[in-house]
This record gives sequence, C-alpha cells and structure tokens, in this order.
Amino acid sequence: MKAQILKTERLILKPLSLEHLSHDYVDWLNDYDVYKYLETGGNYTLDMLKDYLIDVEKKDIYFWGIHLKENNLHIGNIKIDPVNSRHGLAEYGIMMGRKSEWGKGYAKEATLKIIDYCFKKIGLRKITLGVIANNKPAFYLYQKIGFETEGIYKNHCIIEGQYCDGIRMAIFNPDFHYDQ
Repeated sequence: MKAQILKTERLILKPLSLEHLSHDYVDWLNDYDVYKYLETGGNYTLDMLKDYLIDVEKKDIYFWGIHLKENNLHIGNIKIDPVNSRHGLAEYGIMMGRKSEWGKGYAKEATLKIIDYCFKKIGLRKITLGVIANNKPAFYLYQKIGFETEGIYKNHCIIEGQYCDGIRMAIFNPDFHYDQ
C-alpha cells in the first residue's frame, strides 16, 4: 500500500483498510445526501464493504480514511487514483461521509494536505478531478483551493431526473518547471 499516515492540524489521514469497516461507513454509502454526486453508493451491505476494503488493501494506491485527531472518528475518505507516472498526473476523489462534520473545513484541510503530499513527495505535476456542476459547494471549494476548470461535459449525468454538466478541473504543481 502506497498511502502513508499523514497529519494536519485537526486530522489524521490513515491508509484505507479493513480497520475502516463499520456500520457507519455502510450508512454513508447508503445515504443519498452523501452519494448523490458520487459514482458509487446505494444498496451497500457490510459484507460488500468488507470485500471492497480487502480489495483496496491489495492495491498499491493512495487512498486514505479521514479521521478527527481529537477522537479518531472516521469522517470520510480521500484518494489519488489512478496515478499516471509517465505523465506526472493523477485523479483526485473525496467523500465526506459523516454529515455531522460537514461545513467545518475538514474537506479543505484534507485536500490541501493531499495536494501538498502529491506535489512534494510523489512529484506529480498535475492533479485532476471531476465535479458535477450542480454540486456548488464542492465546485467553489475546489476553485478556492486553486483548481481551474479545464473543460465541461454537457449533460454528462442525471441527478434527480435532470441532466447535469460535468466539470473537469485541475491544479498544477507550482514547483514544476516546463522546459520549452
């Protein structure tokens, strides 16, 4: 497993593993408010989550559970996968599962740590992500962090019976120098 334990002021990011198997995690995956804008979710069981976590442990990927430092409470997940070493880029994804912790800046704090780690330790030059246009809080967070819109996929997906645009965003490593 590539992921290492990382710490921020209020968070501990731990490699995602069977340690994260819980009824709370299954509840997040079955909570429409949590998975509404994600590609996964709904109809999960504890056994399905267990199989998924076993599979994650076998892979050599950057995938973390987000925990509160004060009490070790698992509140979400963040990952950088896949990584394209040849081109120095990777895809970012986050799920903030514990709704009681929404709006407290934890997603931003975890994201900034992961971006810093990816640029300084892994040596990536670019991190990309996809966000649904209707997910305004996520879109504005990514903009505030420094992600820029690279493209829009018109009518890309269906959310609550309506077609929504998909936005592709990226952030570049400021320390990477392109030879012209």
